[in-house]
Amino acid sequence: MAKNAKQAPSALDDPEYRRGIVELLGLLAYGEISACERLVADAQMAPDLRAKVEVAAMAAAEFGHFEQLRDRLAELGEDPFEAMAPFEEIFARFHAKTKPSDFLEGLVKAYVGDSLASDFYREVAAYLDPETREIVVETMSGTGHSEFVVDQVRSAIEADHRVAGRLALWGRRLMGEALSQAQNVVAERDALSAVIVGGADTPGLDLAAIGRMLTRITEAHTGRMESLGLSA
Repeated sequence: MAKNAKQAPSALDDPEYRRGIVELLGLLAYGEISACERLVADAQMAPDLRAKVEVAAMAAAEFGHFEQLRDRLAELGEDPFEAMAPFEEIFARFHAKTKPSDFLEGLVKAYVGDSLASDFYREVAAYLDPETREIVVETMSGTGHSEFVVDQVRSAIEADHRVAGRLALWGRRLMGEALSQAQNVVAERDALSAVIVGGADTPGLDLAAIGRMLTRITEAHTGRMESLGLSA
């Protein structure tokens, strides 16, 4: 490429869009390190060494996702920790309201609760610039330990059928709190809200599209609950 060739314009050249993307990456990065921290704590409740190692591996996967988001913020010339800081209180509220009382509740939260967020941000990614879309999809891909979680929960239900009712209620609570916190995030962060509603050079999410997206997320949640042997 010739030295004097002009660089193709980027969506991130728009200051408002860039601010929204930095907020989005900061939100996701804090979510990943928060999930890692929570899983480390959950591992202490594991009933045996195998379960402890599986949950530790899930935590390691979350940390790997955090590193990708942190590095992308640094590439953009942003301080990753400054970008993450505004979301500390939001996640603190969510985790305070959804603190698991035992190992099984922790597993359901990791499998169902985190997947709700992942589904939402993967949907939003369709309206982002290609580079941001790629990292959002990649880091919201899950930890790859769903089989372990499903086996643990189903085995517990087989041993004591009363577990199913308690965990089903817990799953509904997670769904409600996740939706509530998502609404709070959008309400509190104008630039982030603008990116979610409509990314650079995209039509964004109109009311009909939002309705269809929520239907897909709800259906995916129902499917995950059913895979655990629980009613949504």
